[in-house]
Amino acid sequence: MTPDEHAEAAKALFEADYNRKQIGLLSLKYPKIDMADSYAIQSLLVNNKILAGNEVIGWKIGLTSKAMQNALNINTPDSGVLLSDMVFENGSTIPANRFIQPRIEAEIAFVMKSDLSGKASRLDVLSATEYVCPSIEILDTRVLRSDPKTGKTRIVFDTISDNAANAGIVLGNKRHDPEDIDLRWVGAIVSRDGEVEETGLGAGVLNDPVMGIAWLAERLGKYDQKIRKGDVVLSGSFIRPIECSSGTSILADFSDFGSVNLNFE
Repeated sequence: MTPDEHAEAAKALFEADYNRKQIGLLSLKYPKIDMADSYAIQSLLVNNKILAGNEVIGWKIGLTSKAMQNALNINTPDSGVLLSDMVFENGSTIPANRFIQPRIEAEIAFVMKSDLSGKASRLDVLSATEYVCPSIEILDTRVLRSDPKTGKTRIVFDTISDNAANAGIVLGNKRHDPEDIDLRWVGAIVSRDGEVEETGLGAGVLNDPVMGIAWLAERLGKYDQKIRKGDVVLSGSFIRPIECSSGTSILADFSDFGSVNLNFE
């Protein structure tokens, strides 16, 4: 793709988010799109959002499970940028017109007390983390999930371009020192409207959520970027996405680790 095509795609995604109206598959419009193109589009999209008054507050990591990687025929996670307008308080009710097709995932969030960049060990990540807490990520898609004419479905390049489907975050109230807990064994029971939909353990995230943060630090370092002090980093979901139509109530019960809940108007 050319730089002009990157800018064109980023503008279309920005307008789709603003107007709450999906656009067609980028992978159909730009058949030669690749991973580098996708992150270039994402970067321009985020810049557009910053110009509109947003601030970067952290990062999200996605596609951390083997099942999701195999389904999309990739062998690496992806990442997106968290912005200030994505934050919702625990127990919030999401306005009916806020998202297009919202879904949620349960994750362990890291809040950083120092910068982290380049190749990082597990100990480096733990030393740079102020605390960990339960969280819910709200996903949305500004790109159609499938093309109505061809039946072609979204691929990873569509999703990465769309800021890794990032839309919102809700952090739980409990905070923990990550050195006091084996995060591989932190799990959640996630219920929709009072019925259990998904369960999972932190080990589903690259065998250890801490290593998701290490992966992100190394990836960002290749582009002269870094995880910064104060950033929130969503380490990756250990459940499948749960659809959230109007009227949905969500509870993610992490047992002693804490809980997170939200409602969709």
